[in-house]
Amino acid sequence: MALMPVADAYAAVLKDTAALPEETVALTEAYHRTLSRDVPALRTQPPAAMSAMDGYAVRAADAVAGARLKVIGEVAAGRPFDDAVGAGQAARIFTGGVMPDGADAVVIQEDTTRDGDSVTINQAATVEKNVRLAGIDFREGDVLLPRGTLLSDRAVSLAAGMNHPQLPVHRRPRVGILATGDELVAPGSTLGPGQIISSNVFALVALARSEGAEAIDLGIARDTLDSTTDGIRRARDLGVDVLVTTGGASVGDHDLVQVALKAAGVEMAFWKIALRPGKPMMHGRLGPLRVLGLPGNPVSSYICAYLFLVPLIRALSGRTQVDHVFEQGVLGRELAANDLRQDYLRARLSPGADGLPVATSVGLQDSSLAANLAAADALIVRPPFAPKAPAGSPCTLLRLPR
Repeated sequence: MALMPVADAYAAVLKDTAALPEETVALTEAYHRTLSRDVPALRTQPPAAMSAMDGYAVRAADAVAGARLKVIGEVAAGRPFDDAVGAGQAARIFTGGVMPDGADAVVIQEDTTRDGDSVTINQAATVEKNVRLAGIDFREGDVLLPRGTLLSDRAVSLAAGMNHPQLPVHRRPRVGILATGDELVAPGSTLGPGQIISSNVFALVALARSEGAEAIDLGIARDTLDSTTDGIRRARDLGVDVLVTTGGASVGDHDLVQVALKAAGVEMAFWKIALRPGKPMMHGRLGPLRVLGLPGNPVSSYICAYLFLVPLIRALSGRTQVDHVFEQGVLGRELAANDLRQDYLRARLSPGADGLPVATSVGLQDSSLAANLAAADALIVRPPFAPKAPAGSPCTLLRLPR
């Protein structure tokens, strides 16, 4: 099979991907979920004009410098004043207090001198000074949280202020992650000859969760068809929406993932793409189950997951922003001409004189070098057959999560 271009592989992964069904969750569970419907305000905020400061509610026409006004009462937050402020009068008011009828300004207490039941104005007031007008924040019916919004901590607070105790959101995608390989052992193990630590799953679980998915570690499948098939079966039994395998995606005698997937009935869309790192990546479907077969090398595994799994999770979550956002920068060092594969080079970023970030590729780009990946800030994206580029040349960047 010829190498599939990255753009075509991306389109295949996201093809016919609809947001998962709606569910209703309490506000305490809504953070980092995606709204499935527009959410309008159920109230007006503030519901009435309120004081923005501690001071005196007055009529601006009366509150000229040197004026002496009679204090007729006190207004605290949650305890409105029943009487109106008339000519020559003032009401002591505190932040959040409802403006009494007749008053149209607040003189802060630092600009007054109190003497018994009267107050002298030392700084003249203007209409609506230190007053929060009714509805200045939002009004009942305003749609402040539209469908597809990824709920931040601030958005959840806003929903609470809009008087919503719960919110309609899309179900979280369930991502099952299956590592493969006889050589893999868990962190903390004593390594035998030829063994390595299984590290990819930790990055993939963290990446999936950071995008709002539920991530399930399916363990390590050994290099047998039965073990790999059992891992796929467990993923289906758990009802995952996306099965991610890591390792066993190449064409060696012990690379059994594709064989096991086909035996399980997965219809493969591709299994080699024009990407570096990540050429031996696979994608297929089995009914609603989507499968991403990632390479086993740590850098290839992570970059393929970042490029393809992250947008897939966003689409399943109902997000409006699915695609990655690329930006422009300049090269910090020369890059050689590229071949037929699209390159994603690990790079560190530093500020540039013209405001564009300077991207300096890390030394070695080998797909097994996890330390270089952890140290990188971004990926330099180079299209197939890109010519040699000297330092200072423009480049396209994709920032890595922090």
